[in-house]
Amino acid sequence: METIGEMSCNPSIGGIGKGHLVREIDALDGTMGRIADLSGIQFQLLNRSKGAAVRGPRAQADRDLYKAHMQMYLKQVPNLTIAVESVNDLHVDDAKQTVQGVITQNGETITSRKVIITTGTFLRGMIHIGLEKYPAGRHLRNSADVEPPSIGLSATLARYNFPLGRLTTGTPPRIDGRTINYEGLHKQPSENPPVPFSYMHEERGIPLAHGLVSCHITHTNEEAHAVIRRNAHLLPTFSFNEGKGVGPRYCPAIEKKIIRFPEKTQHQVWLEPEGLSTPVVYPGGLNTALPAAEQLEFLRKIKGLENVTMVRPGYAVEYDFCDPRSLFHTLETKLIKGLYFAGQINGTTGYEEAAAQGLIAGLNAGLSARDKDPFTIDRTQAYIGVLIDDLVSLGTKEPYRMFTSRAEYRLSLRADNADVRLTEKGFHSGCVTPQRFDMYRRKQDRLNQALSLLRKYEMSCFDWKKFGILNRQDGSWRAAADMLSFPDVTLETVENIIRQNPSPTPFKANSDIPLTQSRIDTAVNRSTSIDTQSDTHTHTHTCLFLVPSSRTLRNASP
Repeated sequence: METIGEMSCNPSIGGIGKGHLVREIDALDGTMGRIADLSGIQFQLLNRSKGAAVRGPRAQADRDLYKAHMQMYLKQVPNLTIAVESVNDLHVDDAKQTVQGVITQNGETITSRKVIITTGTFLRGMIHIGLEKYPAGRHLRNSADVEPPSIGLSATLARYNFPLGRLTTGTPPRIDGRTINYEGLHKQPSENPPVPFSYMHEERGIPLAHGLVSCHITHTNEEAHAVIRRNAHLLPTFSFNEGKGVGPRYCPAIEKKIIRFPEKTQHQVWLEPEGLSTPVVYPGGLNTALPAAEQLEFLRKIKGLENVTMVRPGYAVEYDFCDPRSLFHTLETKLIKGLYFAGQINGTTGYEEAAAQGLIAGLNAGLSARDKDPFTIDRTQAYIGVLIDDLVSLGTKEPYRMFTSRAEYRLSLRADNADVRLTEKGFHSGCVTPQRFDMYRRKQDRLNQALSLLRKYEMSCFDWKKFGILNRQDGSWRAAADMLSFPDVTLETVENIIRQNPSPTPFKANSDIPLTQSRIDTAVNRSTSIDTQSDTHTHTHTCLFLVPSSRTLRNASP
C-alpha cells in the first residue's frame, strides 16, 4: 500500500504528446491530471511559441505529495478494496480459455470475472549497476532496498503461450541539491500563473502556485564523456540483443548518447527538485548504469556539480513484456477472455502511456462485467486512440513513447480540447461523473455564446483594415470569428474592437467574451482542421488490477 502512487523515475507529468494524454485521461475523469495539479511545484507549457496542436503541458511534481494525494483519493473511492499480496499465477478455466481470478504466493485463490495486469518493470525484472545484477523490479526510493520481481506470473504467461519479449529502461543517480553550485547555471522558473492539467481546476487554479520552484540547466562536457568512455567496459551486459538490451530510443542512457553521437561535445542536463521538503534533485538526461563510483566521478566533471553528493546511484532494469498485437483494442487479451494488460507489459514507457492504457483496460473490464458495449477510441479522436491502435496493430520492438508526430490528426487533437472530444463520450459509457459532465456542459454553453457573438459581429474588410488586421479591400463583410483564423490575431484584439466599435449588425455586441484564447481558437478552427486532415489520410470480486507496487492487488465491484 505504501508504494501506490510512487513515481519510480522522473517526478514529472506531461510533456510533448504525453501532456495530451494526461488531458485526455482527465477528460474521461481519470485521476492523473488532478493529482498532478495538487502536487505540482513547477509548470511549463512546452512549445508555447509553436502551433497549439503541438503545445504540451508539463509539471514537476512533489514526489511525497503526489503519492499522498493519490493514496488519499483511492481510499475514498466507493466499492474499491485494496489488498496487498504477491500474485504468482492466474486462475483460468482452460476449457473456456476464460480467466477466473488469481492465485497468490500463499496459495490463496481470489476469484474474479475480470483481471487487469499492470506489472510495470516487475516481470522477471533484473536490475543492473555496472557488472553487478540482482533480481528486482525497482529500488525503493533513495535506498539500497528493492522490491522483488514477479517470476511466477511471467512463467504463467509463457505457459499460456503469450509472446513475451525483453526490454530495458533506466534511471539517473539522485543528487543532493545542497551540494550543487547553481551560480552560472541557466535558471528555468515555473510559469506563473501555471496552466492546470485538469479541466476541473481551470477556475480555481493550482493550490501550490504560491510556492513554485525553479529548475536549472547544465551540460555535460568532454571531461565527463572521457570518464564514461574510459569505463565503458564496466557497463552491464544484458541477457538479450547481444548484451546491449533494448531501451527507450528517445530517453537513452548518457553512455549511449556519447557512443551514438561522438561528434557532440555536450549534452543537456535538467536539474529538477524532487519536492518541497527534500533536498534531492533529479538530474534529467543522465540515465546510467555505470558502477556507483564511476557515476560520481563523471557527475563531478559537470559544471555546478563539482562537489556534488550522490544520494543514490542510477541503474538499468530489464524486464519481460508481451507483444501487444496479442490484444484487442479494448486491451483484452486474445488468448484468455476477461484478462487485460496495461502499461509497460504492453511495451510502452512512461507514466502517461501507462495511465491511458489502465483507464481503457479498467473501463472495458468493468463494462464487460456488466455486459455493456466496449469502449474504444479511434485514432482520429484522441492520442489514446493513436497509442492503442499503434500497439495492437503494429506492436513494438522498443519501449513505445507518445509524440505528437504519431498522430495523423494532430491539428484537431489538441491538449486544450480533450474535453470537447471525449467527455460526453465518456459520460455515456459511465466513466465520467455527473458533476464533471455538468461542468463541461456549462462551459460548452459559454463557449457557444462566445462563438455566436464572434460569428454575428461583422464588418467590411475596409473597417477591419482600420484596425490593422486585414489587408483585403474588396468590400466584403467578414465576421470576428474569421479574423481569429489569421496569424497573430488574438482574442484580446478582437474583444477590444468589439468593445470600442458599435456592432454594424442588428446584433448587440456583448462586452464579456468568456473563456480563453485557446478555447475559442479551437472551436473556430476545429471543423476546418478535421475536414482538411480527413482528406489527406475465495474472495469474489468483479475486477482485479495487478500492479507492481509492493505486489498490490486493486479490485473494484460495479
